[in-house]
Amino acid sequence: MDNRIRLGLQYIRYSLSSGTRHDVHSPFVFELIEQVLRDKRNFYFFNRIEKRRRQLETDDRSIRVTDFGAGSLHTGSRERKVSEIARHAAKPPKYAQLLFRLVNYFQPGFVLELGTSLGVSTAYLAAANRQAQVVTMEGCPETAKVATETFAALQLTNIELITGNFDETLAPVLQALPRLDFAFIDGNHRKEPTLRYFSQCLTKAHKDTVLIFDDIHWTKDMEAAWRQIQEHPQVTLTADLFFIGLVFFRDTFREKQHFVLRY
Repeated sequence: MDNRIRLGLQYIRYSLSSGTRHDVHSPFVFELIEQVLRDKRNFYFFNRIEKRRRQLETDDRSIRVTDFGAGSLHTGSRERKVSEIARHAAKPPKYAQLLFRLVNYFQPGFVLELGTSLGVSTAYLAAANRQAQVVTMEGCPETAKVATETFAALQLTNIELITGNFDETLAPVLQALPRLDFAFIDGNHRKEPTLRYFSQCLTKAHKDTVLIFDDIHWTKDMEAAWRQIQEHPQVTLTADLFFIGLVFFRDTFREKQHFVLRY
């Protein structure tokens, strides 16, 4: 079965099974839905970032893409236009702005992103808390150069960009961080690397850490990784929003809970 057809069928199942704030009995999740998922405010920085996105979507420069991950559903070519990457690889506004709202809500001090791309999602993470230290990691040097332009255009100075294969760069990055408060993992969309990144992040995680995994239903492989993450003994609560999954470690929850939330 074509993966896009499988993904569409999975989304239909998700739509039929996902719950709202009226279906949850967890005060923590209820507040998360009320204060974050249902927050429709247009924060002042949104327009600036979306203006930059539109610039990228019309950027006809071609760059040579280095892809250490599972590749793209849209093209197998290594030569790609910036405009094409912006349209297909950058997080859409709905989910990029959700990242902003999550950082704004939890106010993490140390934020990690695996998978910078053109820097749109990074900009939302950094703008949500200008006092936070945001470390973003990108495997492709040419893509990273464009991301650097994004950060400069938006005058975001609380971002450190690390370029290189995550297998070589993630361990020293984590070692340098005093703790990991928030991480958005949008890198190698395969089971084994995703689980490895999760295990590495656990070395600096604490009870208030929030981990976010992108494309948890993208393939059967990613769904298997997501189930294994849910079952990890340190994980106390997860929220499946279909395109992303939220992971929590709070010890105040009496038992492990997994929610499928409509978003």
